[in-house]
Amino acid sequence: MIENILEIRWHGRAGQGVKTASYLLAEAAMDLGKYIQAFPEYGPERMGAPMAAYTRISDEKILIHSGVENPDIIVVIDPTLVGTIDILKGVDLEKGIVIINSAMEPDMFRKKLPGFKGKLATVDATGIALDSIGRPIPNVPMIGALIKVTDLLPLKSVEEKLRHKFSEKFTEKIVEGNLKALERGYQEVRIDG
Repeated sequence: MIENILEIRWHGRAGQGVKTASYLLAEAAMDLGKYIQAFPEYGPERMGAPMAAYTRISDEKILIHSGVENPDIIVVIDPTLVGTIDILKGVDLEKGIVIINSAMEPDMFRKKLPGFKGKLATVDATGIALDSIGRPIPNVPMIGALIKVTDLLPLKSVEEKLRHKFSEKFTEKIVEGNLKALERGYQEVRIDG
């Protein structure tokens, strides 16, 4: 953590809600009086292309405006990126936190992340999303898992922000499905370390 700023890097593919997750978490923190930054980084701008998004949260004004080089937390929304790109780039291998969308147990990923000794968690976010909203968009269950693993924000504050933001664009059925997905991500995450 640099200068009391928590930095999160999200990995996924375009269309999986990576940018939305980054922004939603940041806005929930802002509602609690925190200072925030959230922004995406695209490669080729096409559906399914690997992309990253970033979230910064702090109790003090954030004066840096560069990309996140040394994240405290890595959230991997698309598990096929593990071993394809360097998801551990810049993270502290002893103290970092990695959360991966997978039905596999966390210890199965230790072998795929050589040298990583920090906290590792997995949650079947895609399965939860399919069951809760009927679509394979795993971003919301991943936010629930992140909240549980880090205790970063109260789950209630994220629920309120999700309800407010999603009600502007989606039906009540989709909003309720996403709230269920958030809660299940929070409850079903498995933590190692």
